[in-house]
Amino acid sequence: MDPANNTPAPIGFDDPYNRTNQIWPELSEDQINRAKPYGVLEDLPKGTSVFKRGERHSDFFIVLHGTIEVFEHAAEGTKIITVHKKGEFTGELDMFNDREILVSGCMGEDGRVLRLSRSQFRKLVTAENDIGEIILQAFILRRLGLVSRGQASVMLISDGLSADTMRLERFLEKNNYPLEMLQSQEEKARQLLQKFNSENAQLPAVVLHNKEQILCNPSNLELALALGLVEQIQPDHVYDVAIIGAGPAGLSAAVYASSEGLSTILVETEAPGGQAGTSSKIENYLGFPLGISGQNLAGRAQVQAHKFGATIALPYTVQRLNCDQQPYQLQLDNDQQIQTKTIIVTTGARYRKLDLPNEAKFEGAGIYYAATAMEGAVCKGEEVVVIGGGNSAGQAAVFLSGFASHVHILVRGESLAATMSDYLIQRIHASGKITLHPYTEVTALAGNRFLEQVTWKNRQTGETEVKNIHHLYLMIGAIPNTQLVKDCLKLDSKGFILTGPEASDNTRPLNRPTMMLETSIPGVFAAGDVRAGSIKRVASAVGEGAMAVSQIHQALADLVVEKV
Repeated sequence: MDPANNTPAPIGFDDPYNRTNQIWPELSEDQINRAKPYGVLEDLPKGTSVFKRGERHSDFFIVLHGTIEVFEHAAEGTKIITVHKKGEFTGELDMFNDREILVSGCMGEDGRVLRLSRSQFRKLVTAENDIGEIILQAFILRRLGLVSRGQASVMLISDGLSADTMRLERFLEKNNYPLEMLQSQEEKARQLLQKFNSENAQLPAVVLHNKEQILCNPSNLELALALGLVEQIQPDHVYDVAIIGAGPAGLSAAVYASSEGLSTILVETEAPGGQAGTSSKIENYLGFPLGISGQNLAGRAQVQAHKFGATIALPYTVQRLNCDQQPYQLQLDNDQQIQTKTIIVTTGARYRKLDLPNEAKFEGAGIYYAATAMEGAVCKGEEVVVIGGGNSAGQAAVFLSGFASHVHILVRGESLAATMSDYLIQRIHASGKITLHPYTEVTALAGNRFLEQVTWKNRQTGETEVKNIHHLYLMIGAIPNTQLVKDCLKLDSKGFILTGPEASDNTRPLNRPTMMLETSIPGVFAAGDVRAGSIKRVASAVGEGAMAVSQIHQALADLVVEKV
């Protein structure tokens, strides 16, 4: 298992807890001595609380003598996860951000510790590279361990597969939050519902053990607020750059901007990854010959951005963009406001739909726009339909063939050759579990609570086929997410944001040419799929995010000149 792979791992051979020397490493005497100038020494008696679940600014501890017990808050009470001994250190990934931590810790014995505040901790990992690498690897593995074993988790109680259940499950999994799933008919679930007097509550429900709280079918924002996933936005602070959208372009921009010392905030509606985050396996991304899932790639990028100090504000939607004054202002859906000197719009695109009756009814209840392990698990042993002829559709079909009894690919054209990479076409043709249906489109969907029947028609022969299929995966392209900026930025005829010379606006003169990724408003940039002329590939989106940051420096320099 790759230690940088920030996603759930199965229990067993790849269990992160089996990698003792990496998940619970012991710092050498030399490393501890180099760390001492960054913190303070403290003698603490047994039972002293050193951090608590729910704190946003917990300190970092290196044990010099004695032990620190780390424990979770579970339905049955508190449970010890590990005991840190001499030379070991506390913490996991939330040490790099402003979210509520997942575990608590106290002195297991009388002892002495080296205590570092958050700012001192960041200085240590930046200045002492070898120590920083050991800490980061351990933190990633520790989060993997919590997620894979459901430790420090919340409990999601469901009455069966539903759109809201999948929404909440997807939100928690994409944000790498430990989760335990229960069906409402299970005894443990009944006891919890009874405990909170919620036997007749609207399901799904989320139980927060540490807060003795139950949330009935919460929105993503309500759940994020309750879990402390929402990072603190500084209303009076003027950021150097605000990035809207956390797909590959937005994550790339956040990593490069924060690593170059810019005050950076990234605003995302659901979870990092964008459309790429729904891909089960990306095999043509440079440097990953064995492929990588979109969620894994997004998880790594999020860790990098947090490591360099970027704020990732989720799950927020930018409601309004005020570009008529400097600093610019972003109005969020919770009435908060972000002030920023520059903006990068990386809102990507939203999924196209079939525009059929009942379609909205079955979203999340038979119709899906992603093909990850979560979607694969719901279709085991069943026939499924994938609609689309691009790489996303090909990746989905190949991935789902490992779960489904058979996969039907429906395309409106005669073949896949013009729209799909050859390596995927070869795999599809070689698979006995995948059938390609050319010139074919879905004409009807049927079912009560869930999708139960799909009707499709061959446009050449007129032949219609009705199949009892419960799972339909839509991979038919996207429409640019430019509703937010359509009244203030120049768009092309298809709604994508114009940049560079095409975006030049004589009503807002510049003392320099419009930069390649700059929009019609100086200091506002666009990158990735939302930009007119972009290549619509993960690699190019990552490159544009980095390129936008290089141009941000010029825009910030312009502001300094204007003030002078």
